[in-house]
Amino acid sequence: MMNDNAQAYFAKRAVLERIAAALMLVILSPVFASVAILIAVLMGRPILFRQQRVGQYGKVFWILKFRTMINNAEEIGGGCIPADLNLVPPLGEKLRRYSLDELPQLVNIVRGDMSFVGPRPALPEQYARYTAEQAQRVLVPQGLTGLAQIAYRAEAPWSLRIEKDLEYASKAGPLVDLRIIIATAFKVLRAEGVVETLSPAEVDDFGPKGDGGQMTSPPSPRQVDV
Repeated sequence: MMNDNAQAYFAKRAVLERIAAALMLVILSPVFASVAILIAVLMGRPILFRQQRVGQYGKVFWILKFRTMINNAEEIGGGCIPADLNLVPPLGEKLRRYSLDELPQLVNIVRGDMSFVGPRPALPEQYARYTAEQAQRVLVPQGLTGLAQIAYRAEAPWSLRIEKDLEYASKAGPLVDLRIIIATAFKVLRAEGVVETLSPAEVDDFGPKGDGGQMTSPPSPRQVDV
């Protein structure tokens, strides 16, 4: 699915992205500090949330986010956010609405785990249920935002989002990336497509077991619960 031109583009883009992400970490350090203090005061510790995700070529890594839910929310909600469980405090809702919870992923970009643009990294248990065709989404770098996010953000089941991811993988390039970044900025500023109350049945439309998701061994956990 990915030709030599695309591979060369992604290689050059990765260098620029790491530099840009490092600069953004410095420039946005006051925002990081402010959000961290608010979480510590209003929600308690830990401030950061980490989770294993599947990166390019099936490599598993630890994604970083600001914590927006109560502790153990993943276990309580089964990976979703049912409205009746009140898993997301008011501060968490604000952070999620404007995607401020994703800012720590600049660290993932500096490390080379992710890119600014690409399919959102999937959970290992989701990836293991992909079909062979769906698994091709990991042939490109996984990103902060992509075609699926500007088309649906969180309003569609996984299979529809993956269709957009595969579309991106087939036509990735500088102009496509620029269009995605601009469209994402407008969606975030307008807080469009943020759905916090989808049930597992509304989101998870995969079969019980796929035939395409192959993962490499995960790295050793890094302690980030601060």
